[in-house]
Amino acid sequence: QVQLVESGGGLVQAGGSLRLSCKASTRIYTSTVIGWFRRPPGKDREFVATIAWRDGYQRLADTLKGRFTVSRDRAENTVYLEMNNLNPEDTAVYYCATGSTRGAMEELWYKGWGQGTQVTVSS
Repeated sequence: QVQLVESGGGLVQAGGSLRLSCKASTRIYTSTVIGWFRRPPGKDREFVATIAWRDGYQRLADTLKGRFTVSRDRAENTVYLEMNNLNPEDTAVYYCATGSTRGAMEELWYKGWGQGTQVTVSS
């Protein structure tokens, strides 16, 4: 089973940017989708973005469109989450996971969760 490792989190001021990485331990099969989710402090995990490995088809949470983008580098077996104009409400642990349902936005369609990477946005 593919293992995923997130990285790139940290402390950033409001208005700043971060790029998170989700690197797979082995080759990602073309039928795979990679999802990004986040868990804000004291809240449930919520959908951020998903991208299909084969063709890059993607969906983003409506509230994040225009600030977040998701991309993949097939040569590096890595999916990226570019986050711009961050605000304190983006503070969360960010996770990636694998799935096989194209465009899925619900946690239940994903497995193989990484350990997460903490993003903290100061005001």
